[in-house]
Amino acid sequence: MNFKEKLSQIKAFAFDVDGVLSGGMIPLSPDGEPMRMINIKDGYALHQAVLKGYPVAIITGGKTEAVRVRFESLGVKHIYLGSRYKTDDFDDFLSKCNLKAAEVLFMGDDIPDYEVMRRVGIAACPADAAPEIKSIAHYVSACKGGEGCGRDVIEQVLKVQGKWMNDRESFGW
Repeated sequence: MNFKEKLSQIKAFAFDVDGVLSGGMIPLSPDGEPMRMINIKDGYALHQAVLKGYPVAIITGGKTEAVRVRFESLGVKHIYLGSRYKTDDFDDFLSKCNLKAAEVLFMGDDIPDYEVMRRVGIAACPADAAPEIKSIAHYVSACKGGEGCGRDVIEQVLKVQGKWMNDRESFGW
């Protein structure tokens, strides 16, 4: 099956945060709490995926509550913070959404994402992912982490499936 055919089979998305939806450099607040910057275009695409009925999961080792608040505001229902073994949380997501791993596009960037990426229908990563992750990815975005790589993959899936800019919801927020 070629890449475009694989895109047509995707029914859900899952993303790591640090190094994927936020850049690799994370400033710390005065109290030592990580402060992440999330690309607004990634946010728009995540919101569109939710509006179009795709289950979306955030699976991150980070524990910052601001991450939950941001992704909940976009409509994401499956948010796993402090994920030590991402395969466990990924399995929970599959179970809750009645999905098969082959129906999910997962985007990760580093070693903690490796095992999930080996299981999914499409394993994707940003341009600046770790070499071990790039070596197993079906797709390496031209965008770096925090610079629109999430939008890149969501837009590709929605376009192949005829759901990008196809209704009034696409033009609202």
